[in-house]
Amino acid sequence: MRDVGALWADLADLVLPADCAGCREHRPGLRHGVCPECAGLLQALRPRPAQPTPAPPGLPPCVALGPYAGPLRETLLAYKEHGRHGLARPLGGLLAEVVATALGGVRPVALVPVPDTAAAARARYGDHLGRLARHCAHRLRRAGWPVRVSRPLRALPRPDSVTLDSAGRAAAAESAFRLRRRAAPAPPGAAVVVLDDIVTTGATIAAVSRVLAASGRSPTVAAVLAATEKRQQS
Repeated sequence: MRDVGALWADLADLVLPADCAGCREHRPGLRHGVCPECAGLLQALRPRPAQPTPAPPGLPPCVALGPYAGPLRETLLAYKEHGRHGLARPLGGLLAEVVATALGGVRPVALVPVPDTAAAARARYGDHLGRLARHCAHRLRRAGWPVRVSRPLRALPRPDSVTLDSAGRAAAAESAFRLRRRAAPAPPGAAVVVLDDIVTTGATIAAVSRVLAASGRSPTVAAVLAATEKRQQS
């Protein structure tokens, strides 16, 4: 599934700004989304299981590209918080690799990105997960996967998870999602894959998964770009 040349081409297509998204270094004449060093570090990441401990009820197996650190963290922040939309293509390609690794072989797939609230979408320059899902699906289709992006859920207003502790995340996620009235069913035999950018406690993905499961769309796995690492308590 890995296509290093395609990933580098995606990153190289990003002309401006000149600051590297991965290390924030300013290099005169830089014509890449990230510098060669950061591109190499991103290419070296390999998807791995990333199950939070303790795992909330209803959480499917989670697979992440890497830890929420270094160039991966900085590139995600540049994309989400600073409006660098061009990074959606390489990040979506990396997310496709996570999906492929998590499922283990070509099969029909329904990708379900975690929906944003309207307020979060405005604050983050639009539907950032929707863009990632489209590029993820495109990369998988190029590799021969039958893929559909499905949006059966809507998000209700809730606090931004970055402001909450573990208990707050769980409480906010519990009633945060609803099934759309005319949501189409998943294609018969398709693996339902929940997509998110970062997993921390798993509360959001678990809440999405419980709603999907209650509607007959039980997720097979959750695929994310980054997993936060638990800090040791002093």
